[in-house]
Amino acid sequence: MKKSRLFLTVCTLVFALLLSACGSNETGGDNGNGAQKKETFIFARGGDAVSLDPSEVTDSESENVSQSILETLVTFAEGETKVEPLLAKEWKESEDGLTYTFKLREGVKFHDGTDFNAEAVVYNFERWMEPQDKERFYMYGAVFGGFKGDEGHAIKSVEAVDDYTVKFTLNNVQPTFLKGLALTPFSISSPAAIEKYGEDYGSNPVGTGPFTFKEWRRNDRVVLNKNKDYWLDGYPKVDQVIFRTIPENSARLNALLSGEVDMVDGLDPVNIPQVEKNPDLQILRRPSLNLGYLGFNVTREPFDNKLVRQALNHAVDKEKMIDAFFGGQADPAKNPIPPSVEGYNDDIEAYPYDLEKAKALLEEAGYGDGFEMELWAMPVARPYMPNANKVAEYLQSSFAEIGVKAKIVSYEWATYLDKVKQGEADSFLLGWTGTNGDADDFIYTLWHEDNIGSMNSTFYANEELNGILEEARSISDQEKRSELYKRAQEIMHEDPPIIPLVHSTPVLAARSDIKGFDPHPTGRVITTKIAFE
Repeated sequence: MKKSRLFLTVCTLVFALLLSACGSNETGGDNGNGAQKKETFIFARGGDAVSLDPSEVTDSESENVSQSILETLVTFAEGETKVEPLLAKEWKESEDGLTYTFKLREGVKFHDGTDFNAEAVVYNFERWMEPQDKERFYMYGAVFGGFKGDEGHAIKSVEAVDDYTVKFTLNNVQPTFLKGLALTPFSISSPAAIEKYGEDYGSNPVGTGPFTFKEWRRNDRVVLNKNKDYWLDGYPKVDQVIFRTIPENSARLNALLSGEVDMVDGLDPVNIPQVEKNPDLQILRRPSLNLGYLGFNVTREPFDNKLVRQALNHAVDKEKMIDAFFGGQADPAKNPIPPSVEGYNDDIEAYPYDLEKAKALLEEAGYGDGFEMELWAMPVARPYMPNANKVAEYLQSSFAEIGVKAKIVSYEWATYLDKVKQGEADSFLLGWTGTNGDADDFIYTLWHEDNIGSMNSTFYANEELNGILEEARSISDQEKRSELYKRAQEIMHEDPPIIPLVHSTPVLAARSDIKGFDPHPTGRVITTKIAFE
């Protein structure tokens, strides 16, 4: 009798738990055919965010979360870098290219219930352009040529003409102005939330996007809930989005295979066939718009000598490296911009793999017996480099062939970025995924002297290059701009601050029933239209 009662009790408890599971947020309700519709989308990535205020970061891990919470005035079309409306429904450019007037969407609310309007837009831009915040909002300075009071600052004023009209007046023509506004760092935050949270706003973001911020467990997950009052009818399609941090590529793939997550970034190329053969999974490929490179701090010996940097360029067999660690999902790089960007200089001849030439250059530079150096490796998988540790080991063995002893160093992702920016590394693996498809976004952002201490982690300062990049920013004639960028690439080839390594084809893996995801060339993770079939 006791055994029967115990068995009945256990069965009742199990049945109750099953009922509870069926009604959970992650499974949702019946989809009409008896199966349970999934309502939580879980995206796994290699590193955690640094801040959820995109205006104060440059890393894509932070931006990819922010894109679900906050929105920009304009955005990029699916699969390309053509500018389309978002929070601004339309705009007009003056004939002289110095005035842009935007009509904003009406009735849009921030997640805290306050109104999105012209005053909110003005508040955000005035916050970013203040000169005392140059270090914090360096992306603003990089994109718009400085801050208020700076000679090269592109924006003269931002005015609220009425509640839903904003006018930008420029100091000079900026051909990439609209594309600049589409970048995630210029997402519009709730002024009330910024005032409320102050320095902690980066951990409490409030925007107008399809999802609202719920919680952030550092180095574990960021949880976002559906914005039930989202201005775009019928969206978002799921109730919750979770960004999981799983550092190891293999562990992320295992989490996908077990059903623990729904999509993974940073898939090792060797695992692509395994995913393609699995009927429950799919491969998503982003068009290549990136560069993976080894940067040199040109202020540190011996990297202040361009002959040393040239020698190390000759010491790397990029084809062999790509075969070993990229599984055919990359092309060797010879320039600081990818071939898909207008103004790419294909006439430049790549540094040939030539160990004897490398040794001769070291001898000429006074380092015939070699030298010791540190080679910093990213601790996370990036779209342009799925396995930085393996690449670092390959470079280490390559440099050893010419008598250069490289010690591999790494740190936690946020610390790595900060230390590299502060100039603490001899050399470092990094990369860049194009944010707007323009050469300016690569060369000016990463190698103009004004960006030293922020995006220019090589501390490269070349007066001729600076002048060319500034001129290219001041004209709208694309043919002339392209010629200037071709000259810029020639300068950087002869006086290289980096070893351009690869232009990769970033690959993601996901459940086969996921629809509505755009594998955008800029590396964005837009969750608005994601749904489960």
